[in-house]
Amino acid sequence: MTEIKITRYKRLNSDDLSMQPVPQQNCLRQSLPSQLGEGRSLIFQLDPALSYIETTYQPLHDLAITSKIDFDEPRLVVTLGLAGHTRFIDSAGHELTFSEGHTTITSFDSSDGERQYQANKPIKQLRFSIGKRWMDRYLGENESEFFFRKNPLQLLSCRPTRHQSLTAARQLLGCDLSAPLAPLMLNGQAMMILANELGSLCRPEKYGYARFDQTSRNMADRAHEILEQQYKDPPSLENLAKTLGITLFKLKNLFQHYFNNTPYGVVTEIRMQHAYRALALTRQPISLVAESVGYRHASNFSLAFSKYFGVSPKQITKKR
Repeated sequence: MTEIKITRYKRLNSDDLSMQPVPQQNCLRQSLPSQLGEGRSLIFQLDPALSYIETTYQPLHDLAITSKIDFDEPRLVVTLGLAGHTRFIDSAGHELTFSEGHTTITSFDSSDGERQYQANKPIKQLRFSIGKRWMDRYLGENESEFFFRKNPLQLLSCRPTRHQSLTAARQLLGCDLSAPLAPLMLNGQAMMILANELGSLCRPEKYGYARFDQTSRNMADRAHEILEQQYKDPPSLENLAKTLGITLFKLKNLFQHYFNNTPYGVVTEIRMQHAYRALALTRQPISLVAESVGYRHASNFSLAFSKYFGVSPKQITKKR
C-alpha cells in the first residue's frame, strides 16, 4: 500500500467543520472551510444503528482533522477506499491506513485521534458505521461478539474490495437522492456491500479456517502469480494445491482471506483486465481478444465480460 508522508500539516477540530441538513436529500452535509480546499461528507442515517457516509476531499494543504467521540455502543466501521489514501492515528499512537482499492474493517469503543489528508490529493471513501445492535439483529448476539472486542481501536481486516461491492458503490454514488425511493436504493446497495465485505469475517475459526501468517501470505502470492502466468490455460485447483503442497481446502481459504475471491474468480479478474486493455487500445476483433485471454467461444467471453464490467465488449470498441 502507498505510504503516506505528512510532516507539516494544518490541524482542524472536527467540531469546526460546518454541519448542515440537506432536506431534499435526507442527509447531513459536513463541509471543510473553503480556504482549506474542497471537502465534504454526506451523512445518511439508514437505520438507528447504521450510517452511510460518502466523503470527498482534496485539501490545499496537508491536513489533520482531530476528533474525540465516545460511542453509546461499540461501532464497526467498514471503509471502501475508492480514490487516494488517508491515515488515522489514535491518541495512543496506533495507525490505520485507508487505501484506494481496499476495504478496511475496524471496530471502536471510542474514537480519539486525527485523520490525515495529503495536499492536492483527491480522496473518495464510502464508510458504513454500524452499531452492535445492528449486528445482533442480523447475526445474533453470540455471532456478532466476534466483531467487537474490548479495545478502543481494532483492525479486523484490510483486503482488496470485492468486485460486487464496487458495482454497488457505483450505484450508490449514481443514485438520484431527490427521488422518492432514494432511501430504498441506498439501503439496498448498502446491504449488498456489507454482505459482501463482512461475510468472510463471520467467525472464521468456527468453520475451521487456518491460521494466517507470513508463510500463508507468501503461499497466497505464489498461487496468484501462477494464475497470472497461466491465466489463458490455468491449472486445476487440485494441481495448483499440489504445486503449493497444501490441501484444496486451505487453497480456497487463502484466496478468500487474502483476495476476497475464489481461484477461478481471480482468473476471471485477470482475463477481464487483459481483455479490456486489448479492446480499448487495439483494433483486434472481439473473437481474437476472447481467444487471447483463454475463451474458446466469443459468445461465452462476451457474456462474462458484460457480467463483469456491466457493458458489452462492443461498447468498449466503439469508444476508440
